[in-house]
Amino acid sequence: MSRTDTTSTRRGIYARRATAVGGLATLVGTLVLSGPSAQAAPPTPPSADTARTYLSQLTVRSEGSSDGYSREKFPHWSTQSGACNTREVVLKRDGRNVEQNSSCAAVKGTWFSPYDGQTWSAASDVDIDHVVPLSEAWKSGASKWTTSRREGFANDLGRAQLIAVTDNVNQAKGDKDPGEWLPPTKSYHCTYARMWVSVKHHYDLSVDSSEKSALSRVLNGC
Repeated sequence: MSRTDTTSTRRGIYARRATAVGGLATLVGTLVLSGPSAQAAPPTPPSADTARTYLSQLTVRSEGSSDGYSREKFPHWSTQSGACNTREVVLKRDGRNVEQNSSCAAVKGTWFSPYDGQTWSAASDVDIDHVVPLSEAWKSGASKWTTSRREGFANDLGRAQLIAVTDNVNQAKGDKDPGEWLPPTKSYHCTYARMWVSVKHHYDLSVDSSEKSALSRVLNGC
């Protein structure tokens, strides 16, 4: 092979390498710009079998008093990073194609509410539900906690305790337990019961007898 041929061959190899690298860079750039799909759900709760075991370990007793309760005793929504508080983090996590402004407020996106099967395009139509309501937690043992522990409970992103749902459905739920209220979408009852039990088990909160019966009925049908 002549020197000219060798140079030409090297140039061809370099050109092919450059093309490959350029293609890879374009692909990576596309992935970065598009980003991964939103999780669109809280952390996955334990299986029905595990939830049944957890439920059997919970203390059963009548609900305590609401005396002394106020939402202010469960500080929320706490700052998570920069300008983003817990509510905005959950809106971003549970939504699709969510865009946030410089204050971290969600200004665009869509949110599917598994409680009732509705989809919303305005963050103002969405509430962040505490699966185990703050008042319910207070009456189940949280009245004895420190404010710091109650704040951790009210902003818990590590368990299936926070979820974006239709605002008026969340308001209809209020502070009711599963013996009094379950999501309108029956196919979500199993997931909801698993979420509820996992949170109560983690925080060592009690259940009353009607609450436990309702949870058992749902979990046995999962």
